[in-house]
Amino acid sequence: MKVSTKLLHWTPRIMSILAILFISMFALDAFEHGESLGQQLLAFMMHLIPSFILLAILLLAWKWEKVGGIIFVTIGLITSPFVFVHNYKMNESLWMSLGIISLITIPFVIIGVLFILSYNRKRKEESQIKE
Repeated sequence: MKVSTKLLHWTPRIMSILAILFISMFALDAFEHGESLGQQLLAFMMHLIPSFILLAILLLAWKWEKVGGIIFVTIGLITSPFVFVHNYKMNESLWMSLGIISLITIPFVIIGVLFILSYNRKRKEESQIKE
């Protein structure tokens, strides 16, 4: 495997882990309330559901890059309008809302594209080896 192929192989995986950890940080909001520890832990686990879903998609993409890449791109594109509208209603700032989706949803589109590119690069190298 060429160095560029290895880089393309590992970049979306590392980016996915970092993005999921970033999304998971939002679950810490569950501990700001004046509720019991049990209620806070339950809220924390509920806030982590998106992270668990993204982790499952990462595991899928790890094995089947093309399928996982398509799912990551789809999730990023589908959630972007919802995240944008939600944040625009809260802050009424176009630029801040665009900045928020560029931090939260667009990385998953990029990750998905990188998984697909990695898949295509590996298929191309395999076909060259067979020739």
